[in-house]
Amino acid sequence: MAVEETKSHFDKLNDALDSGEFRQIRFTLNSTLRPTEVARLIEKSPPKERQILWNLVAHELEAEVLQHLNDDIQADILSRMNTEEVLALTESLDSDDMVDVLQQLPNRVMKETLRIMDKQNLRRVEKLLSYPEDTAGGLMNTDTTTIRPDISVETALRYIRRHDEIPEMTDSLIVVSRKDSYIGLLPLTKLLVSDPSITIREIMNTGIKAINAQMPDDQVAALFEEHDLVSAPVVDDQGKLVGRITIDDVVDVIREDADHSLMSMAGLDEDEDTFAPVMKTTRRRAVWLGINLLTAFIASAVIGLFEATIDKVVALAVLMPIVASMGGIAGSQTLTLVIRGQALGHVERSNARWLLNREVIVGVLNGLLWAAVIAVVATVWFQDINLGIIIALAIIINLVVGAISGTLLPIVLKSMGIDPALAGSVLLTTITDVVGFFAFLGLATIFYA
Repeated sequence: MAVEETKSHFDKLNDALDSGEFRQIRFTLNSTLRPTEVARLIEKSPPKERQILWNLVAHELEAEVLQHLNDDIQADILSRMNTEEVLALTESLDSDDMVDVLQQLPNRVMKETLRIMDKQNLRRVEKLLSYPEDTAGGLMNTDTTTIRPDISVETALRYIRRHDEIPEMTDSLIVVSRKDSYIGLLPLTKLLVSDPSITIREIMNTGIKAINAQMPDDQVAALFEEHDLVSAPVVDDQGKLVGRITIDDVVDVIREDADHSLMSMAGLDEDEDTFAPVMKTTRRRAVWLGINLLTAFIASAVIGLFEATIDKVVALAVLMPIVASMGGIAGSQTLTLVIRGQALGHVERSNARWLLNREVIVGVLNGLLWAAVIAVVATVWFQDINLGIIIALAIIINLVVGAISGTLLPIVLKSMGIDPALAGSVLLTTITDVVGFFAFLGLATIFYA
């Protein structure tokens, strides 16, 4: 229902843009839609309309809308602002969102923004900038509510009531020592129903471990999923509290990881703007096309080795793509499964051998099945039983090689520190093309010698 409403708003805004009714658009953006919906509308608009929509967003809503835009669009909008405008925009953001925005700025502009920032915000931002972006430290927010273990429940309640508000998504108070060392958590639900005279130490939960600031963000997401967390404390190597992570940031990590896996297989960035300008899109895609061209030359070189055989039996040229395609598809199925298993933490060295054996058996069985089908079709089509046997054997070989490559490539690439989603598909295609062509044409050379 919400999606349908957003579509309706988008259609109305398009009509209003065409007719120049900017007053109606401004009212819709600032009074009818939530910031997340405004961000979605901006993302799905071409560049010219996008700039008009952004200019019509009220200044007090700009920061909230900006944090929901993808990195490419954020960077484009920020590039049009001066330092004072950037500072005014980020001041109302949580520290983690502020850092995300600052990281989209050129280094010169970011340094200038930090220079004129007030001391309190500067300390919080510098703490977050000291951690890599893809770690718990880069993900966390420094806005926390802490209490000591030796105070009473009544004192804790009085302390909370003195605040105008507590940080969003606060489901627990963080219990720390006088030196800010993490001790445990006290759920608000437990605080509200406990005897006012007892101490926090008596009812706090010390069984929940804090997250180390250096932990990779995908492991943080796995912990949140495994323990159904809404928020979690973050500590440094000395066990001192440095911040907390909330579920909204973890959802962003999960979405970005999913986007990364999907887009990387095509050589694209997860923050690729759907409506990016022509030249920018062309430059980004040209690199990947160049890499694929090199691998295509390798496959073509293998075919060139058997030019004489192809001249003798023209049917080989007709059937070659079938062998390469079948091996590529079989390998891609395995590759996708293993990359997903790595992302979920399922695939490890201890179970990799079992997975490899399973995929080889599946490759053999599928190879036998489809080799029989293709052999019959090829024999009937070209009235040549030798051709049927050749392509059947090549199909079996390539499906097994595809299964082995699809299993081992992600594991080997990850151990080398290379992103399997980015490099795996290119390497797999090269392997299945080269092996498929070599097996098919090599066997043909033997049979028709």
